[in-house]
Amino acid sequence: MADRPTAAGLPRELLIELYRAGVSRVEGRRCVREALRGEPAGRIWAAAIGKAAVSMALGARDALGAALERLLVVTPPGHGAEALAATAAVEILESAHPLPDERSLRAGARLLGWLDELPAQVIPLFLISGGASALVEVPMPGVSLEQLVRISQRGIAAGRDIVALNAERARCSQIKGGRLAARLGARSGRALLISDVPGDDPAVIGSGILAPAAGGDRIHREVIASIDMAMDAVSEAARARGLTVRRATARFAGDAQRLATQFTHELALGEAQVRVWGGESTVQLPASPGRGGRNQHLALAAARLIAGYAHLTLLAAGTDGIDGPTQDAGAVVDGETCARIAVQGLDADECLRRADAGTALAAAGALLRTGPTGTNVADLVIGLKLAPQRPGL
Repeated sequence: MADRPTAAGLPRELLIELYRAGVSRVEGRRCVREALRGEPAGRIWAAAIGKAAVSMALGARDALGAALERLLVVTPPGHGAEALAATAAVEILESAHPLPDERSLRAGARLLGWLDELPAQVIPLFLISGGASALVEVPMPGVSLEQLVRISQRGIAAGRDIVALNAERARCSQIKGGRLAARLGARSGRALLISDVPGDDPAVIGSGILAPAAGGDRIHREVIASIDMAMDAVSEAARARGLTVRRATARFAGDAQRLATQFTHELALGEAQVRVWGGESTVQLPASPGRGGRNQHLALAAARLIAGYAHLTLLAAGTDGIDGPTQDAGAVVDGETCARIAVQGLDADECLRRADAGTALAAAGALLRTGPTGTNVADLVIGLKLAPQRPGL
């Protein structure tokens, strides 16, 4: 009886609490502040680029104080840039995401200008998170903005592996794939990175905007947040609530519907009350996709499989608070989600076929909206299994 839900909303609320525990552990401000704590004094200029740029910049300001002389921030719109308004010598550029546009080119040109302006005695600090692929770009000669957009569009529509997609982007860039680091020559620098890619490889994060230069450089790189850290935090939070936990040891990847089948089977057939997975799924989009993102697609596919099972609930959400071209982080589904969708006159299978999971999940009241979280370490999927209710109890 102890693990029986006491209210209809309890499983959803618990999963959201666990998700927030994971996101909090990898929040950019916290992680940068911890990484820079106790740093020796010196003159520092920082460039923060990515979805977590604002939170990472705030962490640098917290830790460095007056030593932080200048700050360049490149972030998507709506990611809290106003929090830096009172910071001295800050330059904020709101740029394009998930597809590059003219703002991306202006941001890339400004980044090169910023490097050229660095005084000899100043240490450059780079704060990099996912999203830099679109936010900042200087194309190779002969490569047009339209070509860059098509590369991203094709990769997203085909559900292409992020490592391969970022490698293609880097080949078209004058600042990615180690070329930005090469511009610093023998100059020392430091880079703190929040990873949203498999293997946490700086050569892949942000299409390798701080990848090592060919032949080496003098930039010290440190990954300060990753999906593994978020999964650990979720697991710890669940155990602190007296729940048994099984945490996946490998990062997931591949088709969202296939993964939904795997995850729901592991949740239903395993003994653990909480299952934790981390990674990124993919979805092959039709010619005219509907509303949603990969996490909503995975969640709706899972909802079909757990329909009628009142003791099973699953959350799938991006740690950045964004899922595809939507303002939702993902969704929380349970055994009644598909029934709620049907009551609204929608068909879950048809919504999946049209890549319109968001419409179905909105009708069921299953979407999760958090706003930007200040981090970006790929996606969390968390499953919860309560004891099945017995008739008469």
